[in-house]
Amino acid sequence: MLKQLFSPFLFPLIFLCCSTAFSQPPAQAPAALPPGQAPVALPPPVVQSMAPGPASSGPPNITAILEKAGHFTTFIRLLRSTKMDSDIYTQLNTSSQGLTVFAPDDYAFGNLSAGALNAYNDDQKSQLVKFHLISSYFSLPEFQTASNPVSTEAGTKVEYPLNVTISGSQVNLTSGFVNTTVSNTVYTDGHLAVYAVDQVLLPKHFLVTPSPALAKSEKESPSVPVSISNIPWVQSSEMRAVCC
Repeated sequence: MLKQLFSPFLFPLIFLCCSTAFSQPPAQAPAALPPGQAPVALPPPVVQSMAPGPASSGPPNITAILEKAGHFTTFIRLLRSTKMDSDIYTQLNTSSQGLTVFAPDDYAFGNLSAGALNAYNDDQKSQLVKFHLISSYFSLPEFQTASNPVSTEAGTKVEYPLNVTISGSQVNLTSGFVNTTVSNTVYTDGHLAVYAVDQVLLPKHFLVTPSPALAKSEKESPSVPVSISNIPWVQSSEMRAVCC
């Protein structure tokens, strides 16, 4: 039986298998670098970062807000001619207190007599705009706790008093000469509030400076007793009723 297993044909077969297994060449080692050459470092993996979001566009533009709302053509023109639109933009960009704007609509300016606005000099026009600005943000409910008279950007409370009261859901404003109400909210974002009003707020002492031609005609004509009804920008019966 063993002789059959170790037949002459088995030995050559075993020899061939062993020689084939031992004849496999060993794995080649990595090629050696030339003398003085440093190994090349692999680049770090590329990490994709999130693209930054769009930069802030800055504070809101008061004239753009009023233009979008419509019916504030005269007030926009006044803001631009006095450069107060730029001052408001700067203030919103630098102050943490915010700003409240009472914006008279075109109907409110229409209640003034013709040419009354043009009779003011540049300083008076600037003060007129500032009298409609409060140097802090007020939501409508916050006017309930406002300390009267409130401070406007026109000047002191004694010289430019402005009182704000609330009756139900209505916000009332009075300069001591003109009474008006907030007709609607034009814009609010927690930093800037713009409220439409239906009368131009005029301080008590804010008289129109007569032109030279008017002053000359007054000298030639008999003197007229001064009364509120003679002031050219008091036109509507509602305003005269408030004053008288």
